[in-house]
Amino acid sequence: MQEPPKIEFPCPDYPIKVLGDAGETLYSLVMTVMDEHAPGFDRERTTVRDSGKGRFQSVTVFITATGIEQLETIHQALRASPVTKVVF
Repeated sequence: MQEPPKIEFPCPDYPIKVLGDAGETLYSLVMTVMDEHAPGFDRERTTVRDSGKGRFQSVTVFITATGIEQLETIHQALRASPVTKVVF
């Protein structure tokens, strides 16, 4: 069994992808959480993609990850919303 790769912190360009219900609420949630837990992330690199039928969206951001605690906190904050389906 192969071990997952170790992340060295700080880790620039760390991607976080959130899948959820389409609409402004998901995007706002992601921006609010990133502003709080990854201040200074590059909003220009944020991508939003709609699903084929337009019911769902994915929002991808790139942050400088500073540690496991930060990543766990971000994932918990994003998963706490009912509009969020999956966080990668």
